[in-house]
Amino acid sequence: MSSKLYVGNLPYSFRDSDMEQAFSQFGTVSSAKVMMDRDSGRSKGFGFVEMGSAAEAQAAIAGMNGKDYGGRGLVVNEARPMEPRTGGGNRRF
Repeated sequence: MSSKLYVGNLPYSFRDSDMEQAFSQFGTVSSAKVMMDRDSGRSKGFGFVEMGSAAEAQAAIAGMNGKDYGGRGLVVNEARPMEPRTGGGNRRF
């Protein structure tokens, strides 16, 4: 298992520091990043946390998946590698 986790259904007020603090109870947080909308500067409602080890990541999934934050139940699971993007198709103008 990887130590990188996907965290979804975050409250829109959540910031990197909030996520780092929430996950630090399960071990060392190597990085915590809430994905932000480039235009509005608002959270997109998901992010990624990298824990110090796979065991810590597993503990974080067990402890945080479904946990209520700001009226929203978090979705926490192992991050999957991003699928390679294909070309834009055959759009012709």
